[in-house]
Amino acid sequence: MQATPALTVEHLTKRFGGRVAVDDVSFTVAAGEVFGFLGPNGAGKTTTVRMLGTLISPTSGSAIVAGLPLSPANGVAIRQQIAVMPEAPGLYLRLTVTENLEFFAGLYRIRDRARIPAALEAVGLQGRATDLCGNLSKGLRQRVALARALLNDPAVLFLDEPTSGLDPVASREVHGLIDGLRERGVTVFLTTHRLEEAERLCDRVAILNTTLRTIGRTDDLRDRLFRKRLLVETRAPLTDPGSVFDGSPGVTGWEANGSGVYEIVVTDAKLAAPDVARALVAAGADVLSLAEQRHSLEDVYLELISEDVEATR
Repeated sequence: MQATPALTVEHLTKRFGGRVAVDDVSFTVAAGEVFGFLGPNGAGKTTTVRMLGTLISPTSGSAIVAGLPLSPANGVAIRQQIAVMPEAPGLYLRLTVTENLEFFAGLYRIRDRARIPAALEAVGLQGRATDLCGNLSKGLRQRVALARALLNDPAVLFLDEPTSGLDPVASREVHGLIDGLRERGVTVFLTTHRLEEAERLCDRVAILNTTLRTIGRTDDLRDRLFRKRLLVETRAPLTDPGSVFDGSPGVTGWEANGSGVYEIVVTDAKLAAPDVARALVAAGADVLSLAEQRHSLEDVYLELISEDVEATR
């Protein structure tokens, strides 16, 4: 039996006066999934999170969040099941880590104070509980903010640019924490501008530019948008490359791309590569490299997002 999705969004739309911020967006997020929500500035990512987090009401459309229909009547019940970690930590810098968490636990009406040390343990901050937040690095403050978001043991956690402004070491630590949340079964809805971060962390990604441009696993999106290619480099240019490549099974085209460099279009890179290698050896070529040409999530993103929405408004 398939588990109930953590999020189900159908035709969600938000207008601010005459401006459409989010237009007819539909998707689902599985329970326990790390779901990436990508797009340029002004694409509607934060607006979508604010709607799903019950901070603003949609103009039209519907959603089910953590099993509850998105409606004003369900606002309190939904907020008890979710947490939102904004880009800015929003901590009180003159309070200690524990005092910050105690304050927010009070706002959340959390009576079980054991949740505070449990949240600190989840983000590896047990040893910094009595430190003033103002004395912490930005990376540690982000961890405190994440601990705050975990206080109510959310079923769905919305993370808005959690590594913005962090150095590589601090970013890697946050990535490890997100992996840990996945292992615990927490559904993570991640908005980020760091495409390599989304590719490394997310089970699936959606690319938004007011409307939803695409959604899927990174490998599937690559296959959908780009032809499969092998990149071959030989010590010297082939005398007759057509006779080498045209007869190889799975090869549908090729082109020279510099002296001794060839891009070969294939139906399946893993199946075609051994035959191409044998054909090159049979032709007496000195092969320097033969590898599948892999497109990154950045390539997918740039293929789908042709303009900065914010700059054109």
